[in-house]
Amino acid sequence: MNKSIKIFVPLFLVFAFLFSYITPFINTSEQISEEVFRLHILANSDSREDQELKLKVRDDILAAGEKLFKTSSSLDETIELCKKNLDFFQNTAKNCLKENGSAYGVKVYVDKEYFNTREYEEFTLPSGIYNALKIEIGQGKGHNWWCVMFPAICLSGVTDDELNNYLSEDEQKLIYSDSKYEIRFKIVELYEKIKSKLLYE
Repeated sequence: MNKSIKIFVPLFLVFAFLFSYITPFINTSEQISEEVFRLHILANSDSREDQELKLKVRDDILAAGEKLFKTSSSLDETIELCKKNLDFFQNTAKNCLKENGSAYGVKVYVDKEYFNTREYEEFTLPSGIYNALKIEIGQGKGHNWWCVMFPAICLSGVTDDELNNYLSEDEQKLIYSDSKYEIRFKIVELYEKIKSKLLYE
């Protein structure tokens, strides 16, 4: 056996083991990205004033969204509700800005795009390609605030029974996981970045 084969075989076995180890985690992460609808609100800039405006818009959008989506029972229904009510969300954001003395414009749209791994309070969403309602204030170049609109984790909240209807046990374990999954989140993020470049660029 020559030297190159001696090197290749152990490396192949290591990569095969890593692939088998991470594949179930990747599959669960992709299932989550296909079943979750996100809300992202982008500030005009990272100035203190613009970030404070973003949070005020957030409060009004969540209050409006709670009334609108409290009966939503599926991802598709949530997406359709958003698309039909883009003007409603835009007016809600504009009114909030006006009440706070801002003349910024607002862009509101539903999109499907890649997002990195993100933490929100007690849960983590793995990187992946998600459907999302995006609200851009002004130039939309500041840090964004985000959460999950379906299931309604960031609205009025969702009961354990309701969450069980929307997400599997494995999916719930993943999003409410602790730091022991950190390396796997990083591997999934690398995989999803490569995948999104191949699919969307």
